[in-house]
Amino acid sequence: MDENSTLSPAHSDAAASSSADTPPFPSVPSALAPFAGLWRGEGEGAYPTIDEFAYTEEIEFAPTGKPFLAYRSRTRESGSGRPLHSESGFLRLVAEDEAELLVAQPTGFTEIHRGQIREGTIELSMVALSASPDAKPVHSIRRQLSVRGGDLTYDLWMAHDLTPLTHHLHGHLRRD
Repeated sequence: MDENSTLSPAHSDAAASSSADTPPFPSVPSALAPFAGLWRGEGEGAYPTIDEFAYTEEIEFAPTGKPFLAYRSRTRESGSGRPLHSESGFLRLVAEDEAELLVAQPTGFTEIHRGQIREGTIELSMVALSASPDAKPVHSIRRQLSVRGGDLTYDLWMAHDLTPLTHHLHGHLRRD
């Protein structure tokens, strides 16, 4: 779908009535509407090369007036509130039931993922990962996003240096 295209009234009505838990966002494609909004919650991380950790997180999938959502994530260390990680990008529909997540990280990475949307879940597979010359040696990332009612959960797997693709992060957030 072209970012400059417009949605038909029927498509807008479907987005507005896709679920009782989904706020009405007329310009958002109905398949993405359950993800739209501000989410706050907690997460935990683990990886073979680091200690386990907990964090708080705010994720926003913001309507833009176009048929895609602007994405932003900010995490903080649980307890101290120290900033940990941030990333931003876009979630866009590329087919009736297929989404693309574009992500930029200040650590020197850009990611492109695609996946089918099925029953509020997007299983995203990496299409491209680019890194700046001084970025850490990350070789692959896989993501899953799921919305059930007022809950957003996600999981992230990462291949780093000599470690193969391994589960790294799990988050559970509630719609704000």
